[in-house]
Amino acid sequence: MDEIRALSLKEGKNQTGIPFVTAYQFTTEKIQMPQTENPYLYIVLDGVLRLYTPSGIMDYMAGQYSVSRIDTPIYGTVLTFSNNQDFLAISVEFNVNDVITSILNFDNDLTEKIMNEQLDSQMMSAADNAVFESVYRLFPAMNQNIPSEFIRKNIMNEVIYYIICGSCGRQFIQSIVNIGQADKIYEANSWIKENFRDSFTVESLAEQRNMSVSLFHQRFKSAVGMGPLQCQKRLRLTEARRLMLDEKKNVTEASLEVGYESLSQFIRDYKKMFGSAPKEDILNIRRHLKK
Repeated sequence: MDEIRALSLKEGKNQTGIPFVTAYQFTTEKIQMPQTENPYLYIVLDGVLRLYTPSGIMDYMAGQYSVSRIDTPIYGTVLTFSNNQDFLAISVEFNVNDVITSILNFDNDLTEKIMNEQLDSQMMSAADNAVFESVYRLFPAMNQNIPSEFIRKNIMNEVIYYIICGSCGRQFIQSIVNIGQADKIYEANSWIKENFRDSFTVESLAEQRNMSVSLFHQRFKSAVGMGPLQCQKRLRLTEARRLMLDEKKNVTEASLEVGYESLSQFIRDYKKMFGSAPKEDILNIRRHLKK
């Protein structure tokens, strides 16, 4: 709150200098909520806000937050103004693809636990508190001598993680699913993780999810950062590297175990990904570990 009040605020929307973080100051009882198609976090800093949604009446005091979803109203009502006779809040806007990517990178059963409401209440409460701590870290990160987009993005990933592990997590995931058909992409990515040793086609994955090949490939690449076959290749090569390093498999054994039919193709792909041939790569790692 102090950080925001230090800015030169005007009525309504205010830029903070932090990408995707906007400050709001209102002195009227009826206020406009953020107008964006992207999901966002809305944190009340000073005052009390009431939102009338199709799901019911929700009140938010200073230090509480809401997560946008399909039924987020256009307007809210200020129930209590601050000692400064205003209402103060900030929004943190998210890119849908960044949220989907974060969800896909979670531990295999975490998303399932959240969707089945199986997370411990103490864990969700701790995550809710961590949301504020992570958002606040965006402020000093932008005031450094060398502002870092890398640091900002990593903090944003933290914010997403804690929101999803918090009390609004299931709602947040569901809103993303409704926006981007992320459930189908998440399902496909999980299937590839479990079946990367087997051969498959992008056409078959798309057909199973009632999507055209081009649309499926576009959404998968947008969410995961690579195409389905490239994802499979990376999983195969990473597992082969582990087999040779941890289980002392030779090059041929490792390539066959992860699903390669051609040893020469395996060696070419491995060198392209890790920068050196399998034997050389493993020897270099072992030498490094002995130092």
